[in-house]
Amino acid sequence: MSAVPGGRTHAGRRTLWRDRRGDLLRLLLRRAAVAVPVLAGLSVLVFLLADRSPFDPLAAHLGAGYQQSSAGQREELSSALGLDAPWWQAWGAWVVDLFRGDAGWSRVYAMPVAEVFAGRLPWTLLLSGTAMAVAVPAALACGTAAGLAPGGRTDRAITRMGVFVQAVPPFVVALGAVTVFAVLLRWAPVAGAAEPGEGYTAAGVLSHLVLPATTLALTQLPWMLLAVRTAVARAVASEPVRAARARGLSRRRTVTGHVLPMSLAPLVTIVGARLPELVVGAVLVEEVFAWPGIASALVASAQALDFPLLAALTVATAAVVLAGSLAADTAYLLLDPRVSSDV
Repeated sequence: MSAVPGGRTHAGRRTLWRDRRGDLLRLLLRRAAVAVPVLAGLSVLVFLLADRSPFDPLAAHLGAGYQQSSAGQREELSSALGLDAPWWQAWGAWVVDLFRGDAGWSRVYAMPVAEVFAGRLPWTLLLSGTAMAVAVPAALACGTAAGLAPGGRTDRAITRMGVFVQAVPPFVVALGAVTVFAVLLRWAPVAGAAEPGEGYTAAGVLSHLVLPATTLALTQLPWMLLAVRTAVARAVASEPVRAARARGLSRRRTVTGHVLPMSLAPLVTIVGARLPELVVGAVLVEEVFAWPGIASALVASAQALDFPLLAALTVATAAVVLAGSLAADTAYLLLDPRVSSDV
């Protein structure tokens, strides 16, 4: 990392902003140059692996009727659905259609892939966004409390709790939450986003959202909490904080004015770096709670080898991860003037 000059004057802030704009542009161009071949290669890999899969997409499409159909009927239907084309040809046709604004047709849902996204993506964003809105403040509060007194009773209790939760797989946490809070205590609905046979309402969605969002937040909390704890402990022992204490600043002003600003950048960075875990955790939680997001669509497309939908979901997920990493590094550049664009 290289130092970037800055200052408290208006001219200094303008100079810093000009330097940041150049860094941000270089970062954006560098990440774009990497993202394009990564996403293209991933889409190729999806079609290649699906072609090598032992599952028969025609059998998944026909279901019980597969055994009742003749070999000729299967061949004719396979040709009509384009399932007999080589994987590279199917990939090429998908890419061409994608550039034309057509993401393809989903055999599983019998609708355009774009409509599958439009119907399910908002639910996934609602769940993931709510979980992060809960997890980040909780991580800041608990991590700060632990880091301000390293080795103390509070630090040991919070750290042990974080390590324990981190060791439990997300699907186990989700199943445990369903068993305890939905089945035994009946504090929350078991699954879905509405009661069976009823339409979606704000109150109904909120009541169904509480348990899966809290569960997902709990699975993401440990690594954020431990990162904040480490950053705060380092900040407390740093020279600027010791100097602030020597000047007679109160504990509150020292924490809010020096410790927390020094701890935010590492948290932002680790959130971006661990975004794939949020995606995986959201998929598992959605499946356990039957949340109407993209998780069930991803599982169904993989089981049925629904190439257009499977490729679109996989590439879109990877694009979200890359975009999250870029957003985290951008925030890191803006939060810490000492960091250059070589991140």
